Amino acid sequence: MTTALLTDRYELTMIEAALRSGRAHRRCVFEVFGRRLPGGRRFGVVAGTGRVLEAIADFRFGTPELDWLSDHRVVDDATLAYLADFRFTGSVHGYREGELYFPNSPLLTVTGTFAEAVVLETVVLSILNHDTAVATAAARMVAAAEGRPLAEMGSRRTGEEAAVAAARAAYIAGFSATSNLEAGRRWGIPTMGTAAHSFTLLHDTEEEAFRAQVDSLGTGTTLLVDTYDVRAAIETAVRVAGPELGAVRLDSGDLPSLVREVREQLDALGATGTRITVTNDLDEHTIAALRGAPVDSFGVGTSVVTGSGSPAAGFVYKLVAHRGDADEAWMPVAKKSIDKVSLGGAKRGERLLLHGRALAEHVVVDDDRDGEPEAEATVVETHGGTVRPLTATLLRDGEADVRYTGPEGVRRAREHHAAVIAELPPEAFRLARGEPVLPTVFR
Repeated sequence: MTTALLTDRYELTMIEAALRSGRAHRRCVFEVFGRRLPGGRRFGVVAGTGRVLEAIADFRFGTPELDWLSDHRVVDDATLAYLADFRFTGSVHGYREGELYFPNSPLLTVTGTFAEAVVLETVVLSILNHDTAVATAAARMVAAAEGRPLAEMGSRRTGEEAAVAAARAAYIAGFSATSNLEAGRRWGIPTMGTAAHSFTLLHDTEEEAFRAQVDSLGTGTTLLVDTYDVRAAIETAVRVAGPELGAVRLDSGDLPSLVREVREQLDALGATGTRITVTNDLDEHTIAALRGAPVDSFGVGTSVVTGSGSPAAGFVYKLVAHRGDADEAWMPVAKKSIDKVSLGGAKRGERLLLHGRALAEHVVVDDDRDGEPEAEATVVETHGGTVRPLTATLLRDGEADVRYTGPEGVRRAREHHAAVIAELPPEAFRLARGEPVLPTVFR
């Protein structure tokens, strides 16, 4: 499927005008960054990078797309001819997926001609803004859960493709599974799920429903016990499945007190190994409130797929440098608009650490945009600690680094996130609104 029309009309009308002015093929650098962290969060988690690389590879104008643009007179014939042969031939550098970011971190830099780079703006931002918002919310939930597993189950609360992307982002940020089968097929994410209230209501009695589920899925299954009376359901569940019952799920009620009552009843019935999972409109705050309760796992829906109150990361895509017509040195350019001032010049990111603990985010202006950062850069010793380079080469000469795409890219992003989240100081995980836990220092 082509991604070429997942864009805004003005991207193409700018190309038309630039072709006429003779500036369409001027070499340019565009940068993705956020001026602030949404929702007063203390850190952000980069997600969607692998999807961006795949979207760039699929950015092609075929006959149906060109015919539609022509029929609706979106651009002129010369622009249609340019788009017919469109292939992104530039490079993309940026933070690895799963990495942490802070205000003004240079998350992604796209280098190419003006025409081939500007047309990617909308699809790049639509992916990164959504996926990063989900991953950032998910990371806060993972921290609140304090090591207990979380499952993403919010497909019914967002668009069908957004659901797949959200499952991917949440998994990168530390969720253990998803209910979405397409996310499992496409990205290699573990899937989970057993039965809803409708399954219990289908049968004449709760016991009949439990027996049918155990006969089908085994005693290790998870039985939903709050369709009618919880205490009666727990007794029935253990009688049907025996003390080897895998888990019970609670989807309603006053969870802190109810969970304790259920734990006591399970233990009294000999089902000491039966786990308790809760799934009732959870977010990071309700998960944190259950820290002292005997909950074994959580299922999160609406709040994680919608960014838990911050559905977009607030990223922008700005031209920061270009070369002149004679291909001379790079010229920094920047907006001067009130409240939207940006810093010109291509940039790369570094993280300053001391004894493995992050101290600051360094943003370094790169005088030589043609220099290639190391894809897997190593930590460098400094007088004030160590510096970990953050900017990697993700795509070169139009070809993506396959380590960052597909299911393998998701696996690597998840592992990378687990490593870098451990660098943050404890105050990063406070759930109250506050300032970024690391200062951004320009060099």
